[in-house]
Amino acid sequence: MKAIIIEDELPSARRLERLLQDFEIEILEKLNSVKASVLWFQKNKQPDLIFLDVQLSDGLCFEIFNQVKITSKIIFTTAFSNYSIKAFDYNSVSYLLKPINKEKLKEAILKAKKVQQKEIDFEQFRKLVSNYKSYNYKKSFTIRVGKKIKIINSDNIACFYSFENATFLNTSNGNYIINNSLTSLESDLDSKKFFRVNRTFIVRKDFIKEIIAHSNSRLKLILISYSETEIIVSRERVKDFKSWIN
Repeated sequence: MKAIIIEDELPSARRLERLLQDFEIEILEKLNSVKASVLWFQKNKQPDLIFLDVQLSDGLCFEIFNQVKITSKIIFTTAFSNYSIKAFDYNSVSYLLKPINKEKLKEAILKAKKVQQKEIDFEQFRKLVSNYKSYNYKKSFTIRVGKKIKIINSDNIACFYSFENATFLNTSNGNYIINNSLTSLESDLDSKKFFRVNRTFIVRKDFIKEIIAHSNSRLKLILISYSETEIIVSRERVKDFKSWIN
């Protein structure tokens, strides 16, 4: 089978590609955005299978269907485990939760080889997009300060970061440890307001004070309330960051 991977996280795309080497699937291309995907489909024959991330760097994957008629079989990939992702099953071959399990991947591929292709119902996708956009992003976090418990509104958080196997959030009042991992936070936070710039930091757009050119085509961020360590946008995330910031 011939396939493409549409995934905005380069490490996730590479990992999936490595896993697929054991299943005799030829990867034609790896794409990371709605825009890049639409351009690719306009110029190329559609593959047998698409591994499609739900949340891309420039919007929800469903926006692709508004511009291109997809005839390939689809396997959705997503980190949104707390969303009713089973709704995707009506038209997709299957869905896979990140991090992708090899056995689950095998099951999805076997299913893809057996099932007949279905005509995509654009009205159903439109409704699904509407429901998806109403997803209830996390608006506050509970932290413990001594014997007290405080509630911090996400609008007051400049960034989240990991340090020594722990995750912290930063506000103008200081840094606080939380139980969430950065990976889980990516699916819980509004992607229009928060962006994961590297393995260590997720930043909020409203708190970015300066963006400075850095070495190796990277960017350095200065936040309003955080100054403990440098925040560098990784080279593979710079293009997506520029799209997000605009």
